[in-house]
Amino acid sequence: MKLSFHGADRSVTGSCHLLECAGKRILVDCGMYQSSHELAEDNAADFGFDPASIDALLLTHAHLDHCGRIPLLVKRGFSGEIITTSATAELARLVMLDAAGLQEEEARYQLRRAKQRSGSERPPLEPLYTTLDALNSLEYFGRHAQYNQPIPIAPGITATFIDAGHILGSASIYLELDDGPKPVNHTGEAGNRAHRLLFSGDLGYSGRAILRNPTPPPEADTVVMETTYGDRLHKQLQPSIEELYDAINTTIGRGGNVIIPTFALERAQEILYYLREGVASKQIQYYTNVFLDSPMAISATRIFARHPECYNTETLHLSQDGNDPFNLPGLRFTRETAESMAINQIEGGAIIIAGSGMCTGGRVRHHLRHNLWGRRNSVVFVGYAAQGTLARRIIDGAEKVKIFGEEIPVQASIYTIGGFSAHADQAELLKWHAQTGQPEATYLVHGEENSMRAFASKLRGARIEMPALHQQYTLN
Repeated sequence: MKLSFHGADRSVTGSCHLLECAGKRILVDCGMYQSSHELAEDNAADFGFDPASIDALLLTHAHLDHCGRIPLLVKRGFSGEIITTSATAELARLVMLDAAGLQEEEARYQLRRAKQRSGSERPPLEPLYTTLDALNSLEYFGRHAQYNQPIPIAPGITATFIDAGHILGSASIYLELDDGPKPVNHTGEAGNRAHRLLFSGDLGYSGRAILRNPTPPPEADTVVMETTYGDRLHKQLQPSIEELYDAINTTIGRGGNVIIPTFALERAQEILYYLREGVASKQIQYYTNVFLDSPMAISATRIFARHPECYNTETLHLSQDGNDPFNLPGLRFTRETAESMAINQIEGGAIIIAGSGMCTGGRVRHHLRHNLWGRRNSVVFVGYAAQGTLARRIIDGAEKVKIFGEEIPVQASIYTIGGFSAHADQAELLKWHAQTGQPEATYLVHGEENSMRAFASKLRGARIEMPALHQQYTLN
């Protein structure tokens, strides 16, 4: 049995891990690299294995850094089965088609720039994959896994998907492995070559809205786990909700608009949930027009509504009682471009939820251009903002920012609310790991090196590895 690592190795994107067992090659995730200086090169590079040799792909969840290179995998020869939960399959379709569209758009833009600069024709710049490639990859999504129900992958390989509580449909994956004939031990009896391998996927944070807490994991011989926040604790959730309500009440009370840059999956739905709750409890004091201005977030919200099997008890009861957990008075879905443009005529009393969360693209940039200079308005950041992004420049106190080539003064109130993370913090990660028993080895992935080292220093009684890209290990 061999385990090799081909992404999210001492970094937080591009998750991709390869298991070789019982004559089969099983891939766990195939994600896209993000926030890298060599982004295009990283994603277009060789996988580190032959895609055509992969028998099956097990997908933990539908974030781009876990599913974003699946169309490229298929394009380069993969023809096995992709197994995941029903909710993840729907969300992955949405995410991969959106990524393909963005890549095609970027390729057209770069080609136009090349023509303008040189004045002559150049070979067309190719996207990593096209919309057709993404559609082709959907044909390989096969069986849908159900939580806690073992599913045979191949003789000697059984997988169980366990609720990870991260986003809708997310899972940790527990593999029971039997690598063929048993060797005879020193007593003359057949030895045992069975092995229990556990992939955490991305783990959620307990006590959040909509989804259940992560399910306690089974004991395992080998653990592969994420360490995104392995070096820190999160701010408490309830004070963050109260801060959100306070920002809204203060802004609407003085006649301004509230802009909330947000990610389309999970965060947008979570904010809608808390807005509905705030209106119902009268903690939001004013009637507001709420705009979900992101076609992708709108589609994701529709998918959420189709999968109550992933809800926690409170959200499930709301749904069963005929109440939409994501609906509130004054909410409008603005899918069309003309509807989005019309929002910018509103001078006050609106909450505008738009992508992208880091303000690197999407419709939120237009809303910032029209609202960032207004002293009555507020911008509320509820997610992570990487260095170099427009969101980070605003959070760090820039007096002016450039949007669509225009210098915009930052005069709106800026709020940064840090308690809405969808990732487990150090304490929750340690608790999860402790429940895996006493694994022979723990492989740390999906985290910056400093975070991994801080987390590793807290673990006791286990061999800890921090794999480098394409590094391979033999499992006992």
